[in-house]
Amino acid sequence: MTRLERAHFIDRRLQELYPNPPIPLDHRDSYTLLIAVLLSAQCTDIRVNQVTPALFDLADTPEEMVKIPVETIRQIIRPCGLSPRKSKAISDLSALLLEKHQGRVPEDFAHLEELPGVGHKTASVVMSQAFGHPAFPVDTHIHRLAQRWGLSKGKNVVQTEQDLKKVFPEDRWNDLHLQMIYYGRDHCTARGCDGRVCEICQSCYPQRTSPVKLKKA
Repeated sequence: MTRLERAHFIDRRLQELYPNPPIPLDHRDSYTLLIAVLLSAQCTDIRVNQVTPALFDLADTPEEMVKIPVETIRQIIRPCGLSPRKSKAISDLSALLLEKHQGRVPEDFAHLEELPGVGHKTASVVMSQAFGHPAFPVDTHIHRLAQRWGLSKGKNVVQTEQDLKKVFPEDRWNDLHLQMIYYGRDHCTARGCDGRVCEICQSCYPQRTSPVKLKKA
């Protein structure tokens, strides 16, 4: 298969397996999604979903969040890891939303990436899942899948995102990002597949005999 042929096969197969992929992070609106995505850095979505109900019951708007002491936020989100940095980012970005955006999450990449604790990947998730704009958020797992499936040789997530956007149609980016996440969790995990085990890996490279050497994100 060529790279484009692999992309067509993967697109079709993921659509068959996960026709309506749900957003994995529980949230109430664009603000709570933003906070949940921020918390998910180096943490599982399951753990984030266990933590956010208590946080959002205490404060689920920027107006309410800035009234909460950073230490209180930190104690609640501690199970997510990196709690000192994340708690400060949550407080600071809430204040900035009030100061510059009337308390609303901006529907714009540049303004999102200006918020404390919000990088390109987090901004991409919010633009895609909260506002429906075409985006292809790439985390370490998707970076790994793209290499195993021969879709990218990118040395980092930025290059991998660019490669994926070239081989998949724009109107599929939002769903494909989620479908790749679910497939990776179910079938192509770090320990469960080395590029030779899961259905997609075997279909794309039936003659592959050695593990894929991954470029770290």
